[in-house]
Amino acid sequence: MQSPKGLAPLLQKEVKPMMKTNSETANKGIERILELSADAHIRRRGTIKGSPEFHNLTGAIAAYGRTLALLTGLQQWEQLRGNERAA
Repeated sequence: MQSPKGLAPLLQKEVKPMMKTNSETANKGIERILELSADAHIRRRGTIKGSPEFHNLTGAIAAYGRTLALLTGLQQWEQLRGNERAA
């Protein structure tokens, strides 16, 4: 059996998380939503204003905006939570 002194390096070793943080996931989601939103903007410019497709794309763009607000809010909450833990 090892003495507690022999286990000190093992006890002090930092463990890396196996799962991604919510912030990392949010970053990937934000990046993807921005891509989709940009594509929808481009497609909307090529449609007839007032057409059903134009309105569908406008709705999609609005939904992307709400989703971005949610994900950026999650990031801010994570940062605040992290700052509170550090204090």
